[in-house]
This record gives sequence, structure tokens and C-alpha cells, in this order.
Amino acid sequence: MLFRRATDSGQGASSWLSGFIGGARSVAGQDVNAKSSMAIPVLQNCVSLLAESIAQLPIELYRRLPNGGREAATDHPLYKILKYRPNPWQTSFEYREFSQMSAGLRGNSYSYIERDNKGVITGLYPMDPDNITVWKGADLCPYYQIAGSDERLPQRHFHHVRWMSFDNYVGASPIALHANAIGYSLALSEYAAKSFVNGTALSGVLERPKDASAIKDQKVIDDLTTSWQERFGGASNKGKVAFLQEGMTFKPLSMSNVDADLIKALTLTGADMARIWKIPLPMLAVMEGATYNNVENLQIQFVIYALLPWIRRHESAMQRDFLLLNEMDELYIEFNIGGLLRGNQEARYKAYAIARQWGWLSVNDIRKLENLPPISGGNVYLQPLNMVDATTGLPSIADETKALNAIHEALQ
Repeated sequence: MLFRRATDSGQGASSWLSGFIGGARSVAGQDVNAKSSMAIPVLQNCVSLLAESIAQLPIELYRRLPNGGREAATDHPLYKILKYRPNPWQTSFEYREFSQMSAGLRGNSYSYIERDNKGVITGLYPMDPDNITVWKGADLCPYYQIAGSDERLPQRHFHHVRWMSFDNYVGASPIALHANAIGYSLALSEYAAKSFVNGTALSGVLERPKDASAIKDQKVIDDLTTSWQERFGGASNKGKVAFLQEGMTFKPLSMSNVDADLIKALTLTGADMARIWKIPLPMLAVMEGATYNNVENLQIQFVIYALLPWIRRHESAMQRDFLLLNEMDELYIEFNIGGLLRGNQEARYKAYAIARQWGWLSVNDIRKLENLPPISGGNVYLQPLNMVDATTGLPSIADETKALNAIHEALQ
């Protein structure tokens, strides 16, 4: 069988190696890769927020029922692997957290699928994306090669979650795709750190008149500044009154324009990181522009536009890689995101009351949305007494008179 290497992870065909190793060199001169990028607090927050959000969601393997309902497929071998123990050393949370972190940083998440001699899945083993090469076979299917091995394994041996792709085989690497923006942020952080090491940062200076004789003894100068710092420096000395002699004055120093521009630049690079992963800034503890009224909507925006596309990628890849063709009509895998999309409690209960009153939700439907167990008699749907079928038309005066007479006779 003939093989062709799938294209790179986002840097163009001429630089497939950069995409393969999960990084690149930025114009700012910084080596941008998965580990160096995580040193940027905002970037680390974006990646870990998505990874932890997906890892904490309940995941279920469902079986469709003939009546249109569903039930948890607890008897299926895949059920416990998905929910509890994907491999001997990881929990379900740890496995899915690593999977999303790999996909979020490098654009690809790989897991080796262990099967028994009947083809039943017995374990999922996460792989380092840097150690996997994807090949396109003559049958147009992907084949996977692990570093150090010459064997190219077919798709049924790997669970592959990919970000958006330029070739439909390998996901683009966000950190390679945005190497310049990330490298710029790394360069700014390095510059700021070196400024603190090599620069001078004073809170103020003591000045003497120009016509005053200069103090040439360095020990006298040191004793003077040390005494000033001990008496008036620090929060505990705030509000004290100083007495200056010989025409001396204290001149506080404000932030320089360079320092102010540096802070502004660091803030803007943080916003760039949030844009890459589509995270609302208040979700990253940046509360500028956030209000009490819009934070809840921003959280829902995060779920719908940032988190949900990743969830659908995981669900689709799991159903493709874990389920047999003859099982797909009966079984499906789903993350429960209902809790993340809930509004505040008062608004939620008002919506439930309307749905219950007008008959499209039962008590058990509402309890299910609140992750509560069903109750006996909770499947009854209500209908307002003043509502009739629109196809029957309005009752006539004669009908109303007849009904009133029947009620009157019954009361006699």
C-alpha cells in the first residue's frame, strides 16, 4: 500500500516539521511550543478552562428506545471505560482533561485503542501528539505511526480528535498557527522580567537646593536614605509627617510612559490569547467591562461558542472510533451540558412554571432537567381549561346556552 504524509498542523507544506513538533519560531525570536506557551498565564487559563470544563461534564453512553426515549447502556463494555476507568492509571476526568489539552494546544489528540481478540475495546491509552505521524493511505484512510516504530496502524487502532484542518487528516495547531502573537507575548514577558532585574525602580528621591554644598561622604548619604526608608517607608508608616531641613524636598516618582505602554501591551496580548480560543475575558478573571447583568450571558456565550464546538468534536470522534457500524443506530455518546446552560434559579423556575402550565413539560421532564430522579405520577401533562383545539372552531351561542341549561338542570 502506498502512503503519503498528511500535511502539517497549520504552518504550510514547506514547514511541516514545525507543525509536527507542535510549535514554531516567531518573528520576535521566541521558540513557541506547547510547553513555552503555557508560561503565558492567560493562554494557560484558556487551555485549562476548556480542558477542565470538558473533563468535569458527565458523559453517558445511551441506548435509543423504541418509544423515542433512551436509557444508559450500562451493559455495554464501553460504558465503564468512558465513565470510570479508561486505562489502569487514569481516571475519566484525567483522561478527558489531557485529551482536550492536547487538542487545544496542538490541534490533535491521539489515544491508542486496546481491543481484545473479539474487537471489544478494553482500554484507551493517551499518546503524546509529538510522537505520532499521520499518513494518508491509498484507500484515503488515515494511518498512524508511533515514533520509534516502522508500523503504520489503521484507523481502528486510534482515537483521533482534531481541530479544524487544512487537509482533513491532521488538525491545525493553534500555537503554531498563532506563533507570532504568542511569541510577541513571550517576548514582552521576558522584557518586563529583565527590566525588573536590570532596571531601577524608585518610589521617590530626596532633593537639596542647587546652591547647597554637596554631601560627599557616601556613608552619610546611605544613613540618610536608610533612616528615611525606616521612618516613612511601608504601609505601617502611612500618614506620618516628615520634617525636612536644609531646604530638602521629597519628590515622588510616577510610572514612566514606557512602563505604562508595557502594561497596556501585555493587556492587549492577553486579549489576543482569549480571541484564539474564543473565551470571554470575564471567564479569565479580566473584569474590565463586565457587569452584574452581562456576566451570566457571557458564561452562556462561553458554553455555546467556545466549549460546545469542542464537545461536539469529542462526541463525533468517539462515536466514529468506539462504536461499530451496526451499533450506531442504537447507541450514541453524549456529554450533559444542561447544568452549564442554566440561567439564574429564579428565571429558570419561572420558565419551568410556564412550560408546566402550558403543557409541554411534565413534572418528571422538569426534574430530569434539574438532574433529579422521577416521581410516581410525574408524567402527566397539563392543559389549560380555557384552551381548545384550533381546528374545532369557537363554540356558538346555542352551544353555550345548551351547556348552561344542562348545568342548571343538574343543580335542580
